[in-house]
Amino acid sequence: MSEERKSLNFIEQIIEEDLSNGMQKDALRFRFPPEPNGYLHIGHTKAIGISFGLGEKYNAPVNLRFDDTNPAKEEQEYVDAIKEDIAWLGYKWDKELFSSDYFQQLYDWAIVFIKEGKAYIDSQSSEAMAEQKGTPTQPGVDSPFRNRSVAENLDLFERMKNGEFEEGSHILRAKIDMQHPNMLMRDPIMYRILKKHHHRTANDWCIYPMYDWTHGESDYIEQISHSLCSLEFKPHRALYDWFLDQIIDTALVRPKQREFARLNLSYTIMSKRKLLQLVNDGVVSGWDDPRMPTISGLRRRGYTPNAIRKFVETVGVAKRDNVIDVSLLEFCIREDLNKTAPRVMAVLDPVKLVITNYPEDKEEWLEAENNQEDKNAGFRKVPFSRELYIEKDDFKEEAGNKFFRLKLGGEVRLKNAYIIKAEGVKKDVDGNVIEIHCTYSEDTAKKVKGTLHWVSIKHAIKAEVREYDRLFMDEAPDSHQDKDFMDFINPNSLKVIEAFVEPSLKNAKIGDRFQFQRLGYFNVDNDATSEKIIFNKTVGLRDSWAKAKQKSAQNNSKQKQQNNKSQQSKRKAIDVIQQLGKKYTNLPELKQQKIKAEIQELAKNVTYEELQPLFNTAVKKVGTRIAVVLTLGVLLENGQAKNDAINDFISKALEDKNELLVTEAESI
Repeated sequence: MSEERKSLNFIEQIIEEDLSNGMQKDALRFRFPPEPNGYLHIGHTKAIGISFGLGEKYNAPVNLRFDDTNPAKEEQEYVDAIKEDIAWLGYKWDKELFSSDYFQQLYDWAIVFIKEGKAYIDSQSSEAMAEQKGTPTQPGVDSPFRNRSVAENLDLFERMKNGEFEEGSHILRAKIDMQHPNMLMRDPIMYRILKKHHHRTANDWCIYPMYDWTHGESDYIEQISHSLCSLEFKPHRALYDWFLDQIIDTALVRPKQREFARLNLSYTIMSKRKLLQLVNDGVVSGWDDPRMPTISGLRRRGYTPNAIRKFVETVGVAKRDNVIDVSLLEFCIREDLNKTAPRVMAVLDPVKLVITNYPEDKEEWLEAENNQEDKNAGFRKVPFSRELYIEKDDFKEEAGNKFFRLKLGGEVRLKNAYIIKAEGVKKDVDGNVIEIHCTYSEDTAKKVKGTLHWVSIKHAIKAEVREYDRLFMDEAPDSHQDKDFMDFINPNSLKVIEAFVEPSLKNAKIGDRFQFQRLGYFNVDNDATSEKIIFNKTVGLRDSWAKAKQKSAQNNSKQKQQNNKSQQSKRKAIDVIQQLGKKYTNLPELKQQKIKAEIQELAKNVTYEELQPLFNTAVKKVGTRIAVVLTLGVLLENGQAKNDAINDFISKALEDKNELLVTEAESI
């Protein structure tokens, strides 16, 4: 296999194999087939990236097809949003199509199925059909309507189409095999009655095709060469192929369904139904709320197409489902914005700072670099004056040597400006610092460890800043059988604060992205106006959750150790010694020394009567025998007299092949 071949993902390998087996390259055609029943989310970006990425790689067309077969949940709003999201990600589709384009063809094929005895009308209740379907280990039972005549089936199907029956009274089922081991092949539903308004066909139809019947046939109509979908559709592949078998023209391209692992993200919900619940229940402001994992939500929060595409590329194409840590997505946007986002200064939690030796009526416009990562980003002017805002957290009256920000008597550098020294403070009646009094030095070459950001009070612009945290506090909020995913909502996922920003941001436009120095990346929200500028926090400069997670893991580890010790104290010492001895010989030397000391401490609470039965421990259980020798040594030191049983046990230990055991036996 060549180096190039090795680097291909398994889907690309399938395509390469098909091409080598005679498929023409111009026969390649892919599709992305969303159902317009919600907004696209980060999970969809993988499917989008795979299909459109293959189109780019092979210079093949990619269709955007809306699988709109359920009018009860589908809306034009979702169609428009999906198109906007895909275009924003930078992908171009060849044809915009809808499954509803094929309703007549699907109906005509269904008539053929009925005439050929491959489909029938079932008039049972859904409960009765579910009971007859069996289980994965029990075969199903034929419907009492399975052998209706062709004439009766055709008559009922036409009357269903004409709206004569109520919803749920009849369905059209494929006649396959009720004994089939794959339950999806047990006479699946092809059509159901739905008297709902369709966003494209209005009220032309009151019967609608099911997804499994529609999907493969739509691929065939469009001559899709490779129908790519997520792993949950793997059991559907047999049905996909069976439906194609009934209509296929061997002169045309036969679509091939293949499955890949879907994209799951920690701390994130991927179900459109559950995301809709968040919207309907007012937990979020809408589908594009910046806390939502939707593409429109990520866009509003300040994510870039490049960052999302890089994320999908990094995750790769796999055959097994796994959960990707959301910190990888955050890493990708940090990397992208670090290269492109202009640096500006903003203070989110201000405290006043007065430079007492700076003239009251003086102001300067100092030069500041826009982005040190971009040589072409240039410079801007920022105003400096006697009174400034700095972050409250950047000052302490007293602090240790590891606090490199401002403290009384200490010096720091103001970014792009001077070095200042804190001389005193002014406090309110509650003892809170409301002003810091400093002096400044024009000797900017002096070395100091801390650098603070700031804004001039006289020139500062008020801004609303929306700081976002993760919407869920659990890594897998919808994986708990005994709890609802809503139980894990983070009540502090949105914090709205009044901040002050430098005047260069006065004319910032919706969507503009910036790095607030030392704070993180922010962008101008859709709600911003010329009178009121609003920023969303996209992501911090560092992964604060990773730090919190590490601390939590450390606390859990300590708690576990304490619990183990507590459990050990409740168990008999001899039982704990046996447990410790089991893995003794497999441990590294340092660990052995630690366990040895533990055993010898526990041995102080062991009686000879408890230890003596262990003299008969099997020869192959070397670790346990070493633990017995160590315990025996403590007993002998504490006055236990040697006897025949002890001497016999020690003699056998001295004759053993294990050097550790022999060494410990020699010591007693």
